[in-house]
Amino acid sequence: MEQPHVVVLFGATGDLARRKLLPGLLRLFEAGLLKDAMIVGTSLEEIDTEGFVKLARDACEEFGKGVVTDARWAPFAELLSYIPTSRGAKELAHLVHDAEAKLARTGRPVARLHYLSVPPKAALDVIHELDEAGLVERARIIMEKPFGTDLASAKVLNAAVHQVFDEDQVFRIDHFLGKEAAQNILAFRFANGLFEPIWNRNFIDHVQIDVPETLGLEGRTAFYESTGAYRDMVVTHLMQVLAFMAMEPPTSLAPGPIGDEKNKVFRSIRPIDPANVVRGQYTGYRGKNEVADDSDTETFIALKVIIDNWRWAGVPFFLRTGKKMAEGARIISIAFKEPPLTMFPAGSNAGTQGPDHLTFDLADQSRMSLSFYGKRPGPGMKLEKLSMQFATQETSSSTGVLEAYERLIHDAMRGDHTLFTTAEGIETLWDISQPLLDNPPPVRLYAPGSWGPNAIHQLIAPHAWRLPFERSWRDTRTTPR
Repeated sequence: MEQPHVVVLFGATGDLARRKLLPGLLRLFEAGLLKDAMIVGTSLEEIDTEGFVKLARDACEEFGKGVVTDARWAPFAELLSYIPTSRGAKELAHLVHDAEAKLARTGRPVARLHYLSVPPKAALDVIHELDEAGLVERARIIMEKPFGTDLASAKVLNAAVHQVFDEDQVFRIDHFLGKEAAQNILAFRFANGLFEPIWNRNFIDHVQIDVPETLGLEGRTAFYESTGAYRDMVVTHLMQVLAFMAMEPPTSLAPGPIGDEKNKVFRSIRPIDPANVVRGQYTGYRGKNEVADDSDTETFIALKVIIDNWRWAGVPFFLRTGKKMAEGARIISIAFKEPPLTMFPAGSNAGTQGPDHLTFDLADQSRMSLSFYGKRPGPGMKLEKLSMQFATQETSSSTGVLEAYERLIHDAMRGDHTLFTTAEGIETLWDISQPLLDNPPPVRLYAPGSWGPNAIHQLIAPHAWRLPFERSWRDTRTTPR
């Protein structure tokens, strides 16, 4: 971090702040990446700074890493202050200016980072409050998804934001792209001569991006009724990962060139055909207080995405995500085209276990696997599926991995837009989504703990879903390397 910062955390007592943001700020502070900083919390909660410090410590003890001792907590607590939202813009400005005065000892200009951990409908109110408080200059803002609900609302939202902030001040956050594994895709593709030459329609058969979740929507049904799985997960998460997978090599890894290549991918996606979409709803979702008995909101969605460009013509991308599914995972799986296998004798098992796959696991401790056929030791030509696997925790630098929110907060402080979404990109995604939003197929019921409605198998045919895995990941705690 090149300059001192005042971090203003809107929604400072909310669930996201408690689970991710406050523990993340503590970890950045302890890593030396938040040295000259003050943190101003504001929220609807009518508490004082002392109450906020206690809330923050409780959050870090429950959701952070390691034991929070008094000695560990005291230096970080010195950074914290709080003001209820009810005190108004002028009082918020006073508190921010007081924090900036404490940082004046550094002799460097103090920057402001406003994190809007608030519901989407409250985002514009916060932006107008910042304008009224005079806290726009030297500031950047981080905005949480969803960024609109369709093209028209996204344009209205972006226009309203741009009345107060320039686009280069705005950071639309997608925590999927903050994961170490997501960035590893760029390193894997563009730093290795082995894989980039085959990363195209001539060698790749199809791609799957699969993000099932075991959690339901307890406490979030009112929010989900106005969004659904497509708006909540596909536009803001899965499409962003798809862009990393499908983009052309950028001229550099700077934010501008990467953003340009991602937007080219979005512009190349065919408008989403409702016939290539399966929407589902888990049994038991209806009947809640916030949910109509005939609710058509999807808690599950699977779709086929077609990219019309030179590299990917004819290669389908299959996306799937849902709530209350059999397993929780974040998987990208690339299936390679199979070679002619007529030379192998009958009974050799050649081709019987599907194509070779390259798999990225986007979990916090990321993993990669490359599966392939090899000869089984012994007489005759018997083949079996083998795999090579790599896990981040196996490296000597694994302890230095930042979690997604920690990395993205730090990037925003540095003004690095590489892992954030632009207004153009969001509006393009809503544009190609419009046919689906205008004419969604009816939801199909699926049992909690399943992999979604049965229609997903017709969607992906003649291929098959990669999840559930037939083979488990190698466990280095029990398996010798």
